[in-house]
Amino acid sequence: MRLSYLPPLMVYMAAGVSGLTGIVGTFFIKDYLDLSAAFLAALGFWAGIPWALKMPIGHLVDLLWRYKSGLVYLGASLIAASLLIMIGLIGNPEAMRAVMPAEAWFVLSVLLAPVGYVMQDAVADAMTVEAVPRLDEHGQPIAPETIRLMHTTMQMLGRVAIIGGTVLVALANVVLFQGSEALPEADKVAIYLRIYEYALIIPLLSVSGVLLAALLKRREARRLAALGHEDEAIDRLLHQPEEKTAPNWWILGGSAVFVAITLTVGLSGIEYGQELIFVCSFAIIGFMISRLLRELAPEAARTLLGTVIVIFIFRAMPSSGAGSGWWMIDELGFDQSFLSRLDLIVSTLTLAGLFLFRRFMAEKSIAQIVIFLTLAGTLLSLPIIGMYHGLHEWTASVTGGVVDARFIAIANTALESPLGQVSMVPMLAWIANSAPPHLKATFFAVMASFTNLALSASQLGTKYLNQIYTVTREVRDAVSGAVKVPADYSELGLLLLTVTVLGLLLPLAAVALTRALGLRSA
Repeated sequence: MRLSYLPPLMVYMAAGVSGLTGIVGTFFIKDYLDLSAAFLAALGFWAGIPWALKMPIGHLVDLLWRYKSGLVYLGASLIAASLLIMIGLIGNPEAMRAVMPAEAWFVLSVLLAPVGYVMQDAVADAMTVEAVPRLDEHGQPIAPETIRLMHTTMQMLGRVAIIGGTVLVALANVVLFQGSEALPEADKVAIYLRIYEYALIIPLLSVSGVLLAALLKRREARRLAALGHEDEAIDRLLHQPEEKTAPNWWILGGSAVFVAITLTVGLSGIEYGQELIFVCSFAIIGFMISRLLRELAPEAARTLLGTVIVIFIFRAMPSSGAGSGWWMIDELGFDQSFLSRLDLIVSTLTLAGLFLFRRFMAEKSIAQIVIFLTLAGTLLSLPIIGMYHGLHEWTASVTGGVVDARFIAIANTALESPLGQVSMVPMLAWIANSAPPHLKATFFAVMASFTNLALSASQLGTKYLNQIYTVTREVRDAVSGAVKVPADYSELGLLLLTVTVLGLLLPLAAVALTRALGLRSA
C-alpha cells in the first residue's frame, strides 16, 4: 500500500458506497411505484447503456490527461442530482408529483446516476495507472518487474475499495434498519429519507479523492525538485503519460454515431428499440476492439480476444429480475432489517474472497476461473429453487425450526459471496500490465464498455424471461388502498429453473468455443 494509491481508491469506494440506497430502492419500488418486473429489467438496460460510453470517455481521459479531474466533478454533480430527486420523492412526494409523475422522476434518477458513475470510474481507472510511480525515492527508474507487481496490487486494492464501500453501507443499513420491521409505515419512510440524505456523501468522497491527488502531486513535485529534476521534467513525469496520445477518430467518431443512434431510438420509442441499440452498440464496440487489437502483439491480441468472449458470455447471463426479491419479501418474510444483514454478509465475504482466492486468480486462466464459477453458481442456485418448492418448510420441520428460510438464505449467501469478484481481477491486472502505455485508459474503457454491454445483454434476457414467465407483486392504489394488481408468483419456479440452466450451459459453451478457435484467455 502506498499513499499514492489512495486517491483512486477513494473514487472506487464512492462506487461501492452507492449501494447504500439499494434496499430502500427495492422497497420503495415495491410499495409506492406501479412498475412491472419486465419494465424494471428494461430500465436496467437503459441504465447500463452509459457504461458502454466509458469507451469514448476513457479515450478523452487519455487526451485530456492533465484535466481529467473535471470529469469527476461533473460526475459527482449528476450523482448528487439523482439522489436529490429521490430525496424529494420520498420526503415531499406531492410537490414532485405536481411537476410530473413519480414514476417519471424515478426513471430520471435511475438514468442520471450511471452517467455520473461512469465518468468517475473512467478517471479512477486512469488514476490507478498514474498512482504507480515510475521513479523510486532516489529519483531512479523502477524496474519493470516491480512496476508490474505494483499494477497488480493497485487493481486488487481497487476491487477491495469497491467492496469495502459495500461493507460500510451494509453496516450502515444494519444499524439504520435495526428493529424497523415493527415500525409504522411513516417511520419506515423517515428511515428511507435519512438513508438517501446520508448517500450524499458519495459525490463528496469521489471529489475528495481528486483533491487529495492534487495535493500529493504538489508534494511529489517538491520532492523531485529537491532531487535536482528540472521543472519541465517534473511536469512531464507528473502530468503527462509516458507517450503522447493522438486522437483516435475511429473511437471518437464511432462513439458519436453510437450516442446519436441511442438518443434517436431511445426518444422515438420505436418497437424493439432496446434490441436495435444493443446490436449497434455491439457492432461499434466490437469494431473499436478490432482497431485496438492492432496495437498489440499477435499473441497478446489472441489473448485479449479469447478473454472478451469468455467474460462477455459469462456476464451476459440473465437473472430472475425483481420478481424473486418480491417473492422473498412477501412469501419468505424477508424484511428490511434481515436484507440489510444479508447484504453485510455478502459484502464482507466478497471482500474476504479477494484474499482467499488471490493465488487462484493469479495462477489460473480466466477460462478456468469461469468454469469454476459457473459450476459453483449453478450448485448455489439450487437452494433458492428448492425453497420455492417448500424446501425450507421441510428442513424447518425436521430441525425444530432451526433450518428455516432465513437460515438457508444466510448459508447460501455465505457460500456464494466470496466468488463475487474473482473473475474480474485477472482481466484488470492483465490490461494494466499489457496495454500500450499511451492507451491505458482507452484499453480499460473499451474492455469495460464491452463487459458492461454484457450486463445490458443480461438485462435484455431478464426482460424476455419476465415477459415469458409473468411474476407480479401486489399493487394497491395509493389513495383508496384497493388492490390494483394481485400478487402472482406461480411462474417464478420455471423462471428460476430457466435462469439456472442458461447460466450453466452458455458460459461452458463459450469456453469450448474459444478453445476450438485456438484462442487463449488472460
